[in-house]
Amino acid sequence: MDLPTLKVERLYRQISSLIIQYIKDGRFKVGEALPAERDLAKQLGVGRSSVREALIALEIAGWVEIRTGTGVFVLAAQEPVVAAQGADVTSATALLEARILFEGDLAAVAAERATTAQIAALGLLLEEMANEGEENAAFHDSDRRFHWLIAEMTGNEVLQEMAQTLWNKRYSPLFQQLENHYGVAQWAPQVVAEHRAVHAAIAAHDPVGARAAMQYHLERVLDKLFRQT
Repeated sequence: MDLPTLKVERLYRQISSLIIQYIKDGRFKVGEALPAERDLAKQLGVGRSSVREALIALEIAGWVEIRTGTGVFVLAAQEPVVAAQGADVTSATALLEARILFEGDLAAVAAERATTAQIAALGLLLEEMANEGEENAAFHDSDRRFHWLIAEMTGNEVLQEMAQTLWNKRYSPLFQQLENHYGVAQWAPQVVAEHRAVHAAIAAHDPVGARAAMQYHLERVLDKLFRQT
């Protein structure tokens, strides 16, 4: 007897599938607002971050419209957009948790191994970000190169590849849409200040301080996307 292959489905996808079924059944009606995030989380017995990711996935697939500060509204019932549902949209919370652990250690190793030239180059990238003053394309490019240079400081090509892979996952539709809705306006000065702390610790060859500064920075990104209301 042939048995079906069982799939372990990410929690936010389980939540989005349930909401889709409720829309199809008419329990969530077109044009009406869904229950608030906190209410959905309480009723489902899950964290608000998983609910938020589920709602973002539903918006990408065309089932709902998120009106920041107003609510999440059901659109006309339809079949999900295949590209959006089938794409590898890594959980943003999982990604940031991985980066907090991994990049914290990268910064610690960088503090031990960084050369004078690399530390100076890191400072120049920091000033590029500060001169932009806003989170535009140039700011984000300098941010990317800042994080990648820290990985390069380790002198380990495998760690560099892993850092680049983790960074590139932030360009998934789910992560990008989260930033569009829940990114904090005027965040650039705070990002620069957090990067300055990382740079200072690496320049001082302080691995404990570098790890703490990098982890604090990435925890703040998690706060920005999920812990604000």
